[in-house]
Amino acid sequence: MRTPPRGLLLTLALTPLLAGCFVASEPGSGSGAEGGPGGRLRIALAVPPAQALSPYSNDATVLSKLSVAEGLTALDGNGAAAPALAKSWKQVNPTTWTFELREATFQDGHKVTAESVVKALDHADAATPKPRVLSDVTLTAKADDADTVTISTKAADPVLPLRLASPALAILSDKAYGKDGAASPVGTGTGPFKLTKLAGKSKAALDRYDGYWGGKAKAPGIDITWIADGTARANALRGGDVDIAEWIPTAQAKLLDAKTRHEVPSVRTDSLVLNTGSGLFTDPSLRAAAREAVDGSALVDSVFGGYADPAQGLFGPAVPWAADKRLEVTGRAQAATPAQVKAETKGKTLRLATYTNRAELPEAATVLQQQLEQAGFTVKQDVREYTQMEADLLAGKYDALVFSRVTLLDTGDAVAYLTSDYTSDGVYNIARLKDPEVDQAIRSAAVEGNVTKRQQKIMAAEAEILRTDALVPLVHEKVVQGIATDVEGVLLDPRERSLIDVDTHLK
Repeated sequence: MRTPPRGLLLTLALTPLLAGCFVASEPGSGSGAEGGPGGRLRIALAVPPAQALSPYSNDATVLSKLSVAEGLTALDGNGAAAPALAKSWKQVNPTTWTFELREATFQDGHKVTAESVVKALDHADAATPKPRVLSDVTLTAKADDADTVTISTKAADPVLPLRLASPALAILSDKAYGKDGAASPVGTGTGPFKLTKLAGKSKAALDRYDGYWGGKAKAPGIDITWIADGTARANALRGGDVDIAEWIPTAQAKLLDAKTRHEVPSVRTDSLVLNTGSGLFTDPSLRAAAREAVDGSALVDSVFGGYADPAQGLFGPAVPWAADKRLEVTGRAQAATPAQVKAETKGKTLRLATYTNRAELPEAATVLQQQLEQAGFTVKQDVREYTQMEADLLAGKYDALVFSRVTLLDTGDAVAYLTSDYTSDGVYNIARLKDPEVDQAIRSAAVEGNVTKRQQKIMAAEAEILRTDALVPLVHEKVVQGIATDVEGVLLDPRERSLIDVDTHLK
């Protein structure tokens, strides 16, 4: 297997992306292949689409993984912004950037123009709920001419080129957007693979798009099956029913042939998220009691089979600068004793949720239930598929969630994750945290353009979040991808944003 030409190595340095100007390599330099000898790729994905593969939902990463849609920028091997539909860009002033478009066409045959880019970004900004990547910024885009777009922000945004690499800001053709604000990627992207059919939450078909600006893909197409059960995904790979199976459960990983098992260091951290807005954990002393009761290191071998590291904070080994800049957490509440927990909860049940799409999480929830019960809590689990419970999670209907989160998913920069998940008005604030010191720490990081100082402020924000005990980091995952031996060119991505590109094919 290989890492992608545009990106996704472990080095997540920000230095290149904060430069004011970037000029692309020549269009089409990625592949130019005329098609390999193999047939269509068969892939088993883990999380069924929640919103018909809308780029404004968590489904957006599927469009990126399968090279269906692109943004103005992408991420390169250092986690920096690299050219995609924009061949170059320049920062005019702290709040204004100009982007020069390359020659490209949508999969419906229409040309990518500055006007179509502006319309796509306007639709993303108007979406309800707003994509997480826009939760901390307001964008204004205008077409200067057919091939030039100017994008302005109300406040300085040092990582705007990174932000535009988010799958949620994919540029789709005009026909993608309905009057109801929905966006359909079926036949409307710009990538080397065209989504031709989506059958509910079970299957999808993609055909090669021969007009792709980056060269003709080697695979003629892709057939997707969503298999939420991890054991079933592993069995599908072992039985030869699929060529690629993502997110192999750790219990199944060692049952795979060593040549088909590929371990990927991940920016994914698993945590126990506590609802600070309602229920038991509005009480800081009870949150502290949960934090002291929970031992994530016990999960590393028993649940994850060694495919994880004990969590040190929000960011793990795949974010290499974090460890050296991590701060001591001070100011935490004093934990209630087991006797105090029983007295204060007065027999109320702690509602502990998790989801089945990642097989380790229900197992982890069972271990955590035992640990929490030893601390005096009465615990009841609710375990379902993620798409069935997301609305309830955001509405605060649980006390705690065993949660697996890619911390650099939206922009490759940690500030977007911190903003969406932990600020008072964050669009993905499952912890329902409202803390002025946390808000201020994240805002301070967001406006910092110096690379080293930005990283230091991110870690200061981490310390403020951990102070609240709104979540308890458990482990930093290592992802196992199952890939048949006759497949070449799969992208092994720590950020889980890429999987297939023009070079992925059957031998």
